[in-house]
Amino acid sequence: MVFLSMEVLSSSWIIVFFVSAFMILCGTEARVKLPHNETIPALIVFGDSIVDPGNNNNLSTLVKCNFVPYGRDLTGGSPTGRFSNGKIPSDFIAEELGIKELLPAFSNPDLQPNDLPTGVSFASGGSGFDPLTPKIASVLSLSDQLEMFKEYVGKLKAMVGEEKTKTILSKGVFLVVAGSDDIANSYFVLGIRKRQYDIPAYTDLMLSSASSFFKELYGLGARRLAIAGAPPLGCLPSQRSIAGGSQRECAEDYNTAAKMFNTKLISELDSLHRNFSQAKFVYIDIYNPLLDLIQNPEKSGFEVVDKGCCGTGRVEAAVLCRILDPFTCKDASTYVFWDSYHPTESAYKFIIDEIIQKCVDKFF
Repeated sequence: MVFLSMEVLSSSWIIVFFVSAFMILCGTEARVKLPHNETIPALIVFGDSIVDPGNNNNLSTLVKCNFVPYGRDLTGGSPTGRFSNGKIPSDFIAEELGIKELLPAFSNPDLQPNDLPTGVSFASGGSGFDPLTPKIASVLSLSDQLEMFKEYVGKLKAMVGEEKTKTILSKGVFLVVAGSDDIANSYFVLGIRKRQYDIPAYTDLMLSSASSFFKELYGLGARRLAIAGAPPLGCLPSQRSIAGGSQRECAEDYNTAAKMFNTKLISELDSLHRNFSQAKFVYIDIYNPLLDLIQNPEKSGFEVVDKGCCGTGRVEAAVLCRILDPFTCKDASTYVFWDSYHPTESAYKFIIDEIIQKCVDKFF
């Protein structure tokens, strides 16, 4: 029995050693400056299509994009399930932190064990804080994503041990990006929630669900949480087409709802920080950087802001981009939006470069 215990112990240390060595050798160079002796070993992501690298690929849903022209500007030009022409925010953040170049989907059948210690994404396109939103789209709810996270933690413990897992969870960044589909789809476009709530009441519902989710993450070991606010939804090409009138202006009622939710979210995160002093809850302002990019594109080298690159750019997303692929633009780098709902790789990179350092600084 003693010899068996020593053998198991030795095997565990060998696994930990090789995983640690792999992380050191294969990690990318960090561009974000961290305080001395501080590390961010992993990025763990929840939410919707903005940070979904392919978790919807094998779901029975229309909200997926594992086909051309999506992913055409990724290395290799292969569609992975990312809702863009190339990298998405979670990829850029992982790269800026020096963790790895691409953050994989947890449900990817080709996921490698050495990807677990540095983090994965559980996000599912079409999901949201409102429990109704993922049901409408037949995608993974935040509750589903939490169950996947628990499975991930179990695999991580088996791989690197209990203490190393605790360190990864407490030092890693938990990124949550959700809320856009709640406001844009469940409330405005489909109108289901609009028949039940006014905007103040609906944003309260979203906030209550969001707060509960953050508390659950804390209970499961998260200590550094970064939460993105809602973007200027009324200025997305699809919403301009649906609710922007004949001139396709920004739909101000969508933007009003987004701003109201963001104001409430900021206040709630401040409250959570006071009540859970061992954790940091950092708000990420997406609304203003994206709106500035839309209103002043020439400052950053962009030209087209009111339509996406794929198809006609006015209403297409997901499968409609595949159907209208012959009309897709040749060069997406001057477009703020890839399809009628999601920004291009270039726009994502510009925004992340602008905000990441000050967001990371708030953790220390």
